[in-house]
Parts: sequence; C-alpha cells; structure tokens
Amino acid sequence: MARPPTTAADRARVPMISAAEVLRAPSAHVIDLRTPAEFAEDHLPGAHNLPLLSDVERAVVGLLYNQNSPEEAFAHGLDRVLDTIDELVVGIGRVADLEIDGAQVRDRVLELADGGIAQMQGRLDPTAYRPTEDGATPIILHCWRGGLRSMSVVALLGRLGVASVTGLEGGYRAYRQVVMEQLEGWSAPQAVVLRGLTGVGKTLVLRELEMLRPGSTIDLEGAAGHRSSLLGMVGLEPVSQKAFDTRLAHRLREPSLASDALVFEGESRKVGNVIIPPRMWEAMGGATNVLLTAERERRIDVLLEDYLAREQDRPHLREQLAQVERRIQPEASLVEWFDGGEERKLVGVLLDTYYDPLYRHSEKGKSYQQTLEADDPRAAAKKIDQWLTEGSLWAQP
Repeated sequence: MARPPTTAADRARVPMISAAEVLRAPSAHVIDLRTPAEFAEDHLPGAHNLPLLSDVERAVVGLLYNQNSPEEAFAHGLDRVLDTIDELVVGIGRVADLEIDGAQVRDRVLELADGGIAQMQGRLDPTAYRPTEDGATPIILHCWRGGLRSMSVVALLGRLGVASVTGLEGGYRAYRQVVMEQLEGWSAPQAVVLRGLTGVGKTLVLRELEMLRPGSTIDLEGAAGHRSSLLGMVGLEPVSQKAFDTRLAHRLREPSLASDALVFEGESRKVGNVIIPPRMWEAMGGATNVLLTAERERRIDVLLEDYLAREQDRPHLREQLAQVERRIQPEASLVEWFDGGEERKLVGVLLDTYYDPLYRHSEKGKSYQQTLEADDPRAAAKKIDQWLTEGSLWAQP
C-alpha cells in the first residue's frame, strides 16, 4: 500500500544561510557535522566538529549507497544516528551554551525519517534564515554540501524548540567556493619581502614586526605549519592545501589588515606541500625586497632553537635527517653527528653544503632595496617599521 504524500503539517522548516553571511557573523556557533577526517582536512574558522557519523560509518553508508541502494544506505545511517543522536544534541547545547530539551530526541528523529529517504527529503522545507527577535547567537550547522546530513539536524533542533538554528546553504563546498573567489579576486597593496639565508631569522623578524605593527604581515609559514625547508615539518603540524587557503583567506578578511603595505617572508612557490595562491605569489614577485643578514654562528643558534627547543621533536628530526642524508649524501653521517650530540657541527654542514648554495641559486637576479642586520630581530623589526612609516622603501635606491 502506497504511503500518503507529505502534508504541509508534516513539513519541517529548515532555515538556511549563505556562506558569505556566515563569514560576516564571526560570533556565530558553527558546528561541522562532517566526519573527523573531513574536518581535519579543512573547516570554517572557529568551527566545532560534532560528527553525525564516524569516518568508518560514513564510508559504509557511501558503499551501501553506491553498491546497493539509497534506501539501504539511509536505513543503515539512521540506525547509527539513533545510537548517538542524544550525545550530539547535548554537544550542540554545550557549544552554544544552551539547554536543549532532549527528552523526545529519538521520537523526533523517527518522525522526520518516517517513510524513508524520499519522504524525509520531501518533509524538509528550506527557507531563508531570519535572526530571532531576542537576538540569540545563531547556531549554524553544515555538512559537505548542505544536504540531508545537516538539514535533518537543523529540522530536528527546530522541533526541539531551538529557534536560532540554521543550516549552511551549499555546506562546506559553498564555503570553499567563497574562499577561492576571495583569493582569486584579491587586490594586493604594496608588498615587502624579507629575504636572506636560512637561519638569519626572517620569521622572527616578521613576527616581531607584527607585534609592533599589527596587521602588517602575512605569515605564510605559520599558515602552512611548515618552515618551507627540507626539515621544515619537524615539530609543526603541516596543513592541507584547503586549510592553507582557509587560513590565508581568513587573514585577508581581518579588519585590522593593513591596506597600504604588507610584509611577507621570502618563500618558494611551495611552502612544504602547499602552494601560495597565484595573486599572492604575483604580489610577492613584484615586491620590494629587504635582505636580512646574520653571522653564521647566530644562524646556527636560530636553527637549533627552531628544531631542538623541544625534546619530544628529536625522534622526528632524527627520522628526517636520515632522509636528508640519502638525498644530499654528505661525507659523514648526519645521524651519527646528531646521536653524538654534535648538533652545531651538523647544522653548519647543512648550511654550507645544502641550504646556502640552494638559496643563493634561487636568489640570482634579485635586487634589494635595503640590507639589514638581523641578529636582534626586535631591532630589525623596528627599522622596518620605521621604513614603512616613512615610505622610504618605495624610493629608488
């Protein structure tokens, strides 16, 4: 016997908000319902991951959908959700600092899912989000494409009395499109690039400058979680290309970001495994260059502090040194020097035989507006701050 069609009384209102509007609401509670793996690859700034399904469960549902039927995948997913929905609702309430009456959660889920996937899809009624009269902070839920995963939870919370809940129209995919459009359409101000041999402290100077002159820098290595060198991942957490783009776009949206000039650290096109967006790379290519210098012993000190400040990073560094050794084939074993406590000798050899020749080759043909000693990063940053204030970096040498 055919099931009667969904009536207006059965329909569940699902308020939806655009990605552009979400980015204009920084105080919103953004809840990412995707799997932990999806979230780890990239997510909206400030988002909380409360997955509707685990990585494995999501994979099983996808397999059933493709190999069996949408209905079988839906039924399997519903069983898994019923096991965890109480915890999910409690988690959303915790993030939003809101008490949600969860006494009827399972019954409400079964009401929404009654009749299978087609009936549920017909029951969900997307509408434009409107702020609540009491000015409550919006709770924005999303999945990958703003489909059944997030819309069903928005509908559920609505039936549980949460008026400030909304879904992200188009989901993470729509947000990603906004990020790419922003990076591709960015109009760069005048740019300054800090250049210099490995270990001169370019990053240290850049970060000192940011403290002196907030909003004046773009920290590409900080955004990438990588020092842009052969050992650059040691002690850091490199991010995906999507996460790198998200961090850069977030920085460009900051109201405090300077509009007259931005300072970068000199990089190759790739910072670890991520690629600098084209418009930003073009700005760096046409920038005013400042050459930073430092004594060799100071450079060794900087690199030792970078890579060996934390004892827990030593195993990772040792592992990477073995790979470097195979690549550059030094006269003696880098790992043996490391194990024997000869770190200064090790770093000196890496500078002399690998880093310095490589950097000098990459800098051929470049000119520098100023040369600045960087043994004291704070003093160097103050000098650059002075030049920016005076506008003297734009004068002809």
